[in-house]
Amino acid sequence: MKKHLILFFILTIGITSCKKETQNSTSGSLLSPSEFNTIIENEKEAVIIDVRTPEEFTKGHLEKAQNINWNNGDFEQKVSVYNKDTPLLVYCMSGGRSASATEKLRSLGYTKVYELDGGILSWRNEGLAEIKGNHIQGLSLAQFQELLVGDKLVLVDFYADWCVPCQKLKPHLDAITNEMSDKVTVIRINTDDNQELADALNIDGIPVLQVYKFKQLKWTNVGYVEKAEIIKHLQ
Repeated sequence: MKKHLILFFILTIGITSCKKETQNSTSGSLLSPSEFNTIIENEKEAVIIDVRTPEEFTKGHLEKAQNINWNNGDFEQKVSVYNKDTPLLVYCMSGGRSASATEKLRSLGYTKVYELDGGILSWRNEGLAEIKGNHIQGLSLAQFQELLVGDKLVLVDFYADWCVPCQKLKPHLDAITNEMSDKVTVIRINTDDNQELADALNIDGIPVLQVYKFKQLKWTNVGYVEKAEIIKHLQ
C-alpha cells in the first residue's frame, strides 16, 4: 500500500510538472512559426531581430528583419535604440542564440520579447515567406524602382562574380548591412544576371555603387572604394 502511495505521488508530480511546462510554452513568449507570424502581421510597431551572422542573414531572412549579430559583442548597444515596450521578435537558425538574446533583452527591461521556437528552420518547415538574401536576379526597371521605396537609404551595388574589385568591396557591404541595418538597405545586383536593367541604368563598368533616398539618386561611384568613403554618403 505504501509503495502504491509513493508511486501515485511521483506520477502526480510528473503530471503537474508537464502541465506547468505546457502552460509556460503556450502562454509565454516562445512562439510557433504561425504564432510568430501573427504578431508580425498584427503588431505594426514590432521589430524583428535576426541574431545570426551577416553571412547567414544574406542567405535568407524574414522580411523587414534587422540583423543584429548576437556574437558580435555590441548587441546591447544596438538594441538600446528601441523603447522598452516595443514588441521585439527574435530568431536565429534553430533557437540557441535567440534564447540567449531573449534572456538578455528581458534582463535589460524589455517587456514584450517573443522568440521563434526552432528558429528560421522551423519557419521554413512551415513554408512561410522568406527573403532570399539581398542578391537579386532578373530584375526589371519597374521592380528596381520599387526597391527604392521606403524611409531608409538604399545602397545598391552593381557587381559580377568574376570582378576582383567587386570581391574586394563585398566585405565592406556585408559590414554595412550588419552595422547600419536600421537606416540602410543594401542591395547587390549581379549585372550578368540583370543585363537589361544595367543597360537601362547606363551601368557600363563595375563595381558601381549608388545611394538613393526617397527614390532619388544621391551618390554614385564607379570602381573600388573604401568603407569609410561609403559611410560618408550614408550619413
